[in-house]
Amino acid sequence: MDRPYVLASVAMSLDGYIDDAGPDTLVLSDAGDLDRVDAVRAGVDAILVGAGTVRADDPRLLVRCAERRAGRVADGRPPSPRRVVLTTGSSLDPAARVFAGGDAPLVFTAGHAAPALRDLLGDAAEVVAAGDPPDPCAVLDDLATRGVRRLLIEGGGGVHTAFLTAGLVDELHVVVAPFFVGDARAPRFVRDGRFPQCPQRSMSLVEARPMGDLVLLRYRAS
Repeated sequence: MDRPYVLASVAMSLDGYIDDAGPDTLVLSDAGDLDRVDAVRAGVDAILVGAGTVRADDPRLLVRCAERRAGRVADGRPPSPRRVVLTTGSSLDPAARVFAGGDAPLVFTAGHAAPALRDLLGDAAEVVAAGDPPDPCAVLDDLATRGVRRLLIEGGGGVHTAFLTAGLVDELHVVVAPFFVGDARAPRFVRDGRFPQCPQRSMSLVEARPMGDLVLLRYRAS
């Protein structure tokens, strides 16, 4: 069975940060870009984020536009894509918004952490052991058996790094905000790793779109 097509999406500062080191979430996108992301969400079968993103941003991971939700239902699909969380441990908050409403999300975690996480989340999520540490290939194989053909990865840095270094990202959307963060304590788009997307095997730019002061760069794996 073919693995899902993987689209990774990120908004970052000019110096590659996805947040600052302060207590509040740094705003990197505007309303137009958020609507663009909503349209991308409407076109996929599942949305995946890491546990750090759940803790920092408390996202719902739903399609916001009522017309887009209705279009998915008319096509025989649920109003929003399947929600997926990837973690290495068992410390997710059952009260997080990702676990509220709709179908129970999938939570992939390390094998040793799965029993405790099942006890913690109960019926709020389906917990799947995906290796020690969790293997992105195993995650994609499992999602393929569930009918996921297109997967959107929305972060954070650890998740993006895991899928990119494994060579599993088919398309990358990068939105660049017109400012610097300049704080090494803040989280970056990716962490250290051995990336196949290197100078000898670079990705292909398929679109560069100005959006006000933001710029969207779309790349595909070569």
